[in-house]
Amino acid sequence: ETLSTVKHVVVFEGKATSDGWVKTLAEVERMGREHAASHPQAYEHAHSAIRSDSLATLIYTSGTTGAPKGVMLSHDAWVYESEAMDRLGIITPADKQFLFLPLSHVFAKVMQIIAIRLGVPTAVDGSVPDLVENIGHARPTWMGAVPRVFEKVYNRVVQNAKTSGGVKLALFQWSVEVGRQVSQLRQKGQQPSGVLKLKYQVADRLVFSKIKALFGGRLRFLISGGAPLAQEIAEFFHACDILILEGYGLTESSAASCVNRPDAVIFGTVGPPVPGTEVRIAEDGEILLRGRGIMQGYYGKPEATAQALGDDGWLHTGDIGVVLDTGHVKITDRKKEIIVTAGGKNIAPAHVQGLLKARSDWVEQVLVHGDKRNFCVALVAIDEEAVGRWARDHGVSYTDYADLASKPEVLALVQADVDAINKELPRYETIKKVGLLPETMSVENGLLTPSFKVKRKEVEACYAELLDGFYEGTVAEM
Repeated sequence: ETLSTVKHVVVFEGKATSDGWVKTLAEVERMGREHAASHPQAYEHAHSAIRSDSLATLIYTSGTTGAPKGVMLSHDAWVYESEAMDRLGIITPADKQFLFLPLSHVFAKVMQIIAIRLGVPTAVDGSVPDLVENIGHARPTWMGAVPRVFEKVYNRVVQNAKTSGGVKLALFQWSVEVGRQVSQLRQKGQQPSGVLKLKYQVADRLVFSKIKALFGGRLRFLISGGAPLAQEIAEFFHACDILILEGYGLTESSAASCVNRPDAVIFGTVGPPVPGTEVRIAEDGEILLRGRGIMQGYYGKPEATAQALGDDGWLHTGDIGVVLDTGHVKITDRKKEIIVTAGGKNIAPAHVQGLLKARSDWVEQVLVHGDKRNFCVALVAIDEEAVGRWARDHGVSYTDYADLASKPEVLALVQADVDAINKELPRYETIKKVGLLPETMSVENGLLTPSFKVKRKEVEACYAELLDGFYEGTVAEM
């Protein structure tokens, strides 16, 4: 009864049923060939029936703050995205793309559209465990990725340098400092000269070239999207001669609404709007978007559509931000994730989370909690590889991830990094207590979306007992 509208089930493997309800893929392919032979104009008729405002894709949101919703995007929305990327002129058929993002995700979809319109050769590879090795073989000139990929590479590079110690560590630190000086010049549109240029050439040959080799050695730039990228991580990579262009968009806006340009990067921003997209900041700080890439609405949810889309076509993104004088958009946090403490202070958790991930060798994931609470605390998933190496070097035995995370010595490592960033924060933003999670947040355990964004509500519900324990017997801090 619940499947009354289903006409057939097609199986890739297995057998068909005698009543024809279940068909094999090979049988459907045969039916398609027969239909095409007997109806030679079928494709042309189907094509001519499609209008620019016809539904092209139905993509479900990641559901970080609620149930996923089906986003209806028209053919014109995707044509527009391809036109906008073409007008930017930063990618040409001479480039080569490496595409490993889930093809069901809107970020990957826009990468596909770019490749189709511009004729960009694209290596498609979804094997995440072999990602670094396969990128090295493909040798792309550009690729898109989510911040977690850059965070993991950053942590591995820094940790390897610290593990080497001695002369290698000193050379690494010297090279990065030289790179930062060059990065500052390039951000102003200048190039190094004289002694600095010579130092940079040495740093590139001895250190940066090895890091760039991880990405195949031919990169012009990387594009980061899907979640906020910590500014410090973007600046570190730029110091190493690897440019990350942070961009911004939603499923509801066909992914690409803003992006930094290679010749006009401002780290910590998502760049100016792409051609044809308008940006406006509402009175409460919410970012509003308008243009041809905006969705038609949520499938079967008129009330949710009305809340997200105004009569004037402006999409309410749910993100808080500002537009700089240069036109670059800076996002400060999600509207629904702004923490308002019991003392009435507004806190943007993304800022604190980004600081800790960028500064700590031991932190892989972090969620800052404190809405309607007396103070902020943090749930941390450790980097098993880095912490495990430290444990072995210091005689701390453990059996598995959960056992390692339970060690007081490991908590002390993370706490030291938390204490360090607390010194840079206003008192009401500081993290008062830290809890180490017994496992990493993942898609499999339901705590991450397919694009690796943290599902805040699910994490807070999963660890409610731990969080509540942090606040027992406390009083509000103003």
